[in-house]
Amino acid sequence: MVAVAQHPNIKMYTYAEIEAVSGYIGNFTVTIRRKAKYVDWDKCNGCGTCETKCPSKNIKNEFDLGLGTRTAIHKAFPQAVPNKPVIDAENCRKFKTGKCGVCEKICPTKAINFEDKDELVTENVGAIVMATGFDLFDWTETYGEYGYGRFPDVVSGLHFERLVNASGPTGGKIKRPSDGRIPESVAFIKCVGSRDDTKGKTYCSRACCMYTAKHAMQVKEKIPGSEAYVFYMDVRTAGKNYEEFYQRGVNAGVKYIRGRVSKIYPRGDKLVLKSEDTLLGRPIEVEVDMVVLATAMVPARGSAELAKLVGFSTDKDGFFQEAHPKLQPVETFTGGVYLAGACQGPKDIPDTVAQASAAAVKVCGLFSKPELATQPMVSEVEAGKCSGCEFCVPICPYKAITMKAIQERGHGGVIERRVATVNEGLCQGCGACVGACRSGALNLKGFTDEQIVAEVDALCL
Repeated sequence: MVAVAQHPNIKMYTYAEIEAVSGYIGNFTVTIRRKAKYVDWDKCNGCGTCETKCPSKNIKNEFDLGLGTRTAIHKAFPQAVPNKPVIDAENCRKFKTGKCGVCEKICPTKAINFEDKDELVTENVGAIVMATGFDLFDWTETYGEYGYGRFPDVVSGLHFERLVNASGPTGGKIKRPSDGRIPESVAFIKCVGSRDDTKGKTYCSRACCMYTAKHAMQVKEKIPGSEAYVFYMDVRTAGKNYEEFYQRGVNAGVKYIRGRVSKIYPRGDKLVLKSEDTLLGRPIEVEVDMVVLATAMVPARGSAELAKLVGFSTDKDGFFQEAHPKLQPVETFTGGVYLAGACQGPKDIPDTVAQASAAAVKVCGLFSKPELATQPMVSEVEAGKCSGCEFCVPICPYKAITMKAIQERGHGGVIERRVATVNEGLCQGCGACVGACRSGALNLKGFTDEQIVAEVDALCL
């Protein structure tokens, strides 16, 4: 979803992607690709008749992570805004064979349009807020001890979230994916991919402890007489009333076992977990019906490419890099670009909401000023020395350097040549271009060669 804020109105582009970004703070030009929906949302009233009659059924539902199915014409998820469908062209019989068109025939508002095409839209905006969210660590490629994803009853926390949701594939009932049976015992394993220097991520994903506590309590509440086991390294409950919530789970009968699970293997229709209890100092074996893994939060797919497109950097883990972790936690090194939520790093809901509110206030503060205070220590080009090699253009991480044509008078008359120019609204004064300039035409204001030499001479007196 792409929301473009303009005064006095707000435009929202759903089912769209960012194609290109250019410009600088207060003057960005964003190209948006509105993907073909094959449904005219202005005519569609969201009645759902097309979904019930569509013959292309049993397609794995991406929102339910494959636990449920959908039709070729479907709503992205139950609470989608607007709550109107799109057609999946890859699985639609009309697009694959040229035959069908049932949805077009039965639509009461004549909203189906098989001739729909992608559309490019250009908008001018003053600021950009990045809120790309996160993905889950793919444990099936690295954690062989947990079955590499071969056991259908070993699922991630997000799978379990869909199972307990009233709009999920089971209507909120906890059922095993393999046979649909209600599990009488469920084991939860925390830190799968988090805090693992060998084959996972070094950082803590922060939200896992609390949502695992919630899931364990839901097992106890929804399945009478059930058993819930939580295997953990540490329990981190840093938040208001978090510790109290964790204690509620313990008091409700959730069994917390401190130790890493070394192996999961099937035994009949059960799953066996071999682990240790480090508090008792002995190995243990637990037999359960279902296993839920609290997998690490990782950057969303394509976020690194999107950061390059907009013109700012990512950290060593691939999350969007803030300008300063303490003093500028929602700003980036590119002026006018702000961060909100888990795109910057693992966060839970309260932290995400707080950061989103902060980013919104930053944008409001930016728009409320008649003039902008820019960074004074920026690069400048001495046109007479510039050879026009363009080596500095790809070096600049903020896309602040472009080439322009100038005219100069020479022995043969007026000649035209290309030289570098710096956009002071984009330049952040990092100095990368100064070190890369072969002809010495680039200098950083306040840090020119003459100024630095003068400082060294003054220190040596």
